[in-house]
Amino acid sequence: MNSSLERYLKTRSAWAERGLRRLLRTRTPQPISFLGPVPETLRRSMGYSLMAGGKRLRPILVMAAAEACGLPPRRTLKTACALEMIHTYSLIHDDLPAMDDDDLRRGKPTNHKVFGEAVAILAGDGLLTWAFELAAENALELGLDGRHAAELVRTVAAGSGVRGMVAGQAVDLQSEGRGRRLSRDKAKARKLLEDIHTHKTAALLTASLDAGAVLAQASPARRRALQRYGRAIGLSFQIVDDVLDRVGDKGKLGKKGSDLANDKLTYPSLYGIEGSRAMAARLTADAHRALAPFGVQAAPLHGLADYVLSRDR
Repeated sequence: MNSSLERYLKTRSAWAERGLRRLLRTRTPQPISFLGPVPETLRRSMGYSLMAGGKRLRPILVMAAAEACGLPPRRTLKTACALEMIHTYSLIHDDLPAMDDDDLRRGKPTNHKVFGEAVAILAGDGLLTWAFELAAENALELGLDGRHAAELVRTVAAGSGVRGMVAGQAVDLQSEGRGRRLSRDKAKARKLLEDIHTHKTAALLTASLDAGAVLAQASPARRRALQRYGRAIGLSFQIVDDVLDRVGDKGKLGKKGSDLANDKLTYPSLYGIEGSRAMAARLTADAHRALAPFGVQAAPLHGLADYVLSRDR
């Protein structure tokens, strides 16, 4: 990673961290005065997972897309935090016994191991719904008209919901434990795998970019370009994730690899390690091409595409 990208990621990640901490400290919602404070156990459970570290990639993508479209990135901070909340909710629920049944996340016990399954479920629910409150507040603060405010909520909901991330999770669950059997029909398995991760992984990354573009009131052409970029880096991200699950340093990853044990359909199981890496490289090239309309304004997004490809955790 070059030094300018490293500084960029460090700065934007720090903005997101501070924003999240500030939100967690806020005791009473304003100006909706008929609502009381967040129950303390729920706050601690949400904060436990939200502040457990991570790359803060989704907030950074919100800010970088807005910046590429001419809006100062700090003005998108509430929506950036909202996307991280949605991502964190999905991790809390993914780790539950009914889903992936993981006991480690980022080197720490998973949320349900600390707070119990019921509170972990509520913490995920809380983060998901809080995210939309924050996105709406951001739209109000920027003075967006009704059309743009509605479009902001729509793109975040679609990317995280039943045609986006949740759809991918549902199909992924259906294929769990059937990886070897599904792999017998290579063409069908490859289509299924792409469909899963276009939704499960790429949809929320794309929604992050699109949210930043909507906040900046970008043109439809610019939004489409960012959506193409998001799909490409989303699939690249998942391929790298699958490879790291097989060959990555488990200490750096902060979790045990579970894909093989769960007989999951993955890119390495269909394409091999080297074939998967080559596919991720091709998708990264597609991402770079998608950014052509933005010129030098997209330099951070170019750097992020390369970072996603080369990461080791």
